[in-house]
Amino acid sequence: MAVTVFNERGYDGTSMEDLSRRLGISKSSIYYHVGSKEELLALALDRALDGLFAVAGEATAGGGRAIERLEHLVRGSVAVLADRLPYVTLLLRARGNTATERQALTRRREFDQIVADLVAEAEKDGDIRPDVDPAVTARLLFGLVNSLVEWYRPGNRRISASALADAVCTVAFDGLRIRRTLRKESA
Repeated sequence: MAVTVFNERGYDGTSMEDLSRRLGISKSSIYYHVGSKEELLALALDRALDGLFAVAGEATAGGGRAIERLEHLVRGSVAVLADRLPYVTLLLRARGNTATERQALTRRREFDQIVADLVAEAEKDGDIRPDVDPAVTARLLFGLVNSLVEWYRPGNRRISASALADAVCTVAFDGLRIRRTLRKESA
């Protein structure tokens, strides 16, 4: 619930009084479980990051071609986002205003580097076009994934998390344009 309030009001705009009112408990009850508002923030950000790093660990430890591992990472990241949407939303809104946010941003950069390394490896394998810098490709790819926090809602009957991962991978890895072959007509 604290994460919901942080997302609605912003971390800086949320007081412990706001949290106690929303949770329907006293501030002392909150402090019984956590030492500070920043500790709540750290727990929330870690929940998002731990999920993403677990998927990254699977992708980097797995065998197969880099493009397959990259797709596994994208699909897994969409699943983490769907499962932990409020936490990932909070992570993506972190700006580095606190030591906890700066630590989370450092971890995000580590995750971004894992993605860029997989992209570079897939490029070397000849599975990704070599004319775009791997770091740029990684940012564009995860810009697509991260944009889901703005509109996707888990439990959406129109599109499941799995179908969403399929759509992201189709657009990212196969593109939007249908390639038509030109047929020469016989004379």
